[in-house]
Amino acid sequence: MELTKSIYTNKILKTILIAFVGSILLTISAKIKIPFYPVPMTMQTFVVVLLGIAFGYKVGVATVGLYLIEGISGLPVFSNSPEKGVGLAYFVGPTMGYLIGFIFACMLAGYFQYSKNYVLNFIKILLSTSLIYAFGLLWLGTLIGWDKPILKLGMFPFLYAELFKILLLTVIVNKVIKLRNFI
Repeated sequence: MELTKSIYTNKILKTILIAFVGSILLTISAKIKIPFYPVPMTMQTFVVVLLGIAFGYKVGVATVGLYLIEGISGLPVFSNSPEKGVGLAYFVGPTMGYLIGFIFACMLAGYFQYSKNYVLNFIKILLSTSLIYAFGLLWLGTLIGWDKPILKLGMFPFLYAELFKILLLTVIVNKVIKLRNFI
């Protein structure tokens, strides 16, 4: 009985540590801007999907949830914060849908089973990443109005960067999946 409690406690501590380190990684990925065409690229969506793949949907969602709680509570973890605001005021701005989409993308990426088939892995990662844009565009349209060019503002400028990140994840997914054994 004592051994069972010890193993369970170790698993909880390991999960908390992974979520904390993952939220730091997510923060770093939001802050570094890589020159890309037509807009600078962050690796934030890459890390969101990577967390789901590497640690499964439970720990991945816990990590993204922790990141969002950090940002909502005022820590400058989001991209363009503190320059464009912090906390709840920043969260409910134009990027809120994308941030909410992080949870669902991470969950879906963590739920999928990956194989040696690059085409199937690409499709799974594409579907996971697409959830970020689905939620983001829904919120953006609601916020600024559906009469505005929502796709031109909230998706088209990021397509090349997303394709690059999805391809990169597709190539490394079989190495990353081995991290699940760490938990």
